[in-house]
Amino acid sequence: MLPPALISLLYRDGGGVAFLVSFVFCLIAGLAFWYPNRGQKGELRAREGFLIVVLFWTVLASFSAVPLILLESPNLSITDAFFESFSGLTTTGATILTKIDGLPHAVLWYRQQLQWLGGMGIIVLAVAVLPMLGIGGMQLYRAEIPGPVKDNKMTPRIADTAKHLWYIYLTLTIACAISYWGAGMNLFDAICHSFSTIAIGGFSTHDASIGYFNSPLINFICVFFLLIAGVNFTLHFAVLHSRSLRNYFYDPEFKVFLAIQFSLTIICFVVLLISGVADTGFEAFDLALFQAVSISTTAGFATTSFADWPTLLPVLLIFASFVGGCAGSTGGGMKVVRVILLYLQGLRELNKLVHPKAIFTIKLGNKALPNRVVEAIWGFFSAYAAVFVICMLLLLAAGMDDISAFTAVAACLNNLGPGLGAVAANFADINDFSKWVLIIAMLFGRLEIFTLLVLFTPTFWRS
Repeated sequence: MLPPALISLLYRDGGGVAFLVSFVFCLIAGLAFWYPNRGQKGELRAREGFLIVVLFWTVLASFSAVPLILLESPNLSITDAFFESFSGLTTTGATILTKIDGLPHAVLWYRQQLQWLGGMGIIVLAVAVLPMLGIGGMQLYRAEIPGPVKDNKMTPRIADTAKHLWYIYLTLTIACAISYWGAGMNLFDAICHSFSTIAIGGFSTHDASIGYFNSPLINFICVFFLLIAGVNFTLHFAVLHSRSLRNYFYDPEFKVFLAIQFSLTIICFVVLLISGVADTGFEAFDLALFQAVSISTTAGFATTSFADWPTLLPVLLIFASFVGGCAGSTGGGMKVVRVILLYLQGLRELNKLVHPKAIFTIKLGNKALPNRVVEAIWGFFSAYAAVFVICMLLLLAAGMDDISAFTAVAACLNNLGPGLGAVAANFADINDFSKWVLIIAMLFGRLEIFTLLVLFTPTFWRS
């Protein structure tokens, strides 16, 4: 709460009081919970890990809504304040705000800062908790990467790994901010956009998003850092640890991730050129590269309204967001490694039809995977589909049209941001019930479904 208050003081925009009041409120509430329990000590195990991770996003996002409720500009309802804060901290990037350019600097900073802190939380979630579920993707990587989990309980090794990943996260943020600044953004915009770029969030300080700057160089810088942030951070750590770039090119998920980005860019480029949306080849390539990477990595930045493109492209890119970034990245979606394993499992089933008695192993790179991992991926996929269908049916029941409902759930469950139809520009015009459904979808998407679902099983609460 304090950095936005300082920004308000610096720019004298009158938005700082709400953040100071919220700071005092949070401090009192935190002390009220902590002080009676200050003497409690115990071993932190998997079960507490799940609970802490779920509460990280629900409690912090709820308290993050406090200043948005108190602010006079923008004047938000409680539902809208919760929607914006959950969208920020889960790095979804869906917004209910309009006329963003006219908002106080303190509010603009706060939204971007929420996404950056949410991105940090994702890194720790990926390292410390998801491997316990067997669906994190981390346990699929080679032995030379320091393993984050030992005996299924939190260890100093996790803390050490997480600390190194935070250093990488911070370094990338600083490099991104300097690059934006050097490319022509003012310092405030450069820092704010570096927050949402490395977090793959998609919030901007302008209504026109990255398109406001009208700069192919800024577009390219954004794409470059989105691609880096969309890669498994443990892989970055392994490259730094071994001081060799070869780890990237030995990694099957990384290669498929780049292949997806390349294919989407080429398809968008060709369609934009043929349909006459872009006047020149360079403009078509600039639009295609930026929007393909931005949507498929689940950032949701825009240089133009991709909803106005030939129908094939927006639908293709929305479906691409279901794949999202790599496991252990700040991107949303199902993650590339899981989609690879779903494909390999499907291939195995087809082979078994031809050779029923043959034994086929699923390999990721040169490593054979146990059936437990493959089963967990199928479980994850079925849970993902079920949550998607339920959320979409609830939106249809609330009166939303089919295209808007489908893409709104896709945008929130995949932590993407923009949709099509009624939610192409923002989510301001949908009803409050729909917003609460989408808040839950954001949480499911960010917590990788199982982390949240496990809390609803009776087994979890048994001692």
